[in-house]
Amino acid sequence: MTEKSRRVAVVADARHYVGPELARMLAARGCDLALGDPAPELVAELEATGATVLPVKGVSNMSKPESAPTLVAATLQKFGHIDAAVIASGQIIPGKFVDSTLEQLDKIVYGCLHAPFHFLKAVVPPMTERRSGQVLVITSASGAKPLPGGALYSSVRAGATMLARNVAGEVARSNVQVNAVGTNFMDFPEFLAATGADDPEVRKLVEKQVPLRRLGSMSEFASFCSVFLDGSSTFTTGQYISYAGGWA
Repeated sequence: MTEKSRRVAVVADARHYVGPELARMLAARGCDLALGDPAPELVAELEATGATVLPVKGVSNMSKPESAPTLVAATLQKFGHIDAAVIASGQIIPGKFVDSTLEQLDKIVYGCLHAPFHFLKAVVPPMTERRSGQVLVITSASGAKPLPGGALYSSVRAGATMLARNVAGEVARSNVQVNAVGTNFMDFPEFLAATGADDPEVRKLVEKQVPLRRLGSMSEFASFCSVFLDGSSTFTTGQYISYAGGWA
């Protein structure tokens, strides 16, 4: 693959969750990368594969209005275009609806809905202008199924998913694809801490809630996401898929 033909992919948060694994997979599939707040070790690793990597500091929190425009502007300045872009965000505040407060709702909206709003507003226009692009919004499987003890979180996640699907309908005629995937029961530190599953005995109980009887790994999730970003399949848009081991 020549340098001129390499795709350019934006990973909004390359610090944690699926960001590092997805960056690795996209680099292996011939993409150059613009990464939000990557670790220096990750940048070196990706550059060793032949990818050109643009690290952009201070932008991984996409809930801040300035983060997405800063990341997109830096990417366009460096590479001239964007072929693919992915965002994962979220803020969980558990509890029963009857005990919830408007302040809690506002915090969840800020963490789970502002981020994809700002990201889509920033990445979609240069893609529609170029008449080419793929966007993946990672939300939560709780937005597809009622979540006991998480009414506010589940509701706002559903809103983020529907936002992505509505944007997809608006830009489909510009040959831009926007899809969403929602996760639950993933094996990463924040989920383990939130559920107590860093304790092996508690983890067994958590895994029993999953039809596949295990947690999902970041590497397999990155593999699943990559088909929505690597240009190999561009005839799907406006879709939502749960990635939760059969739970939703």
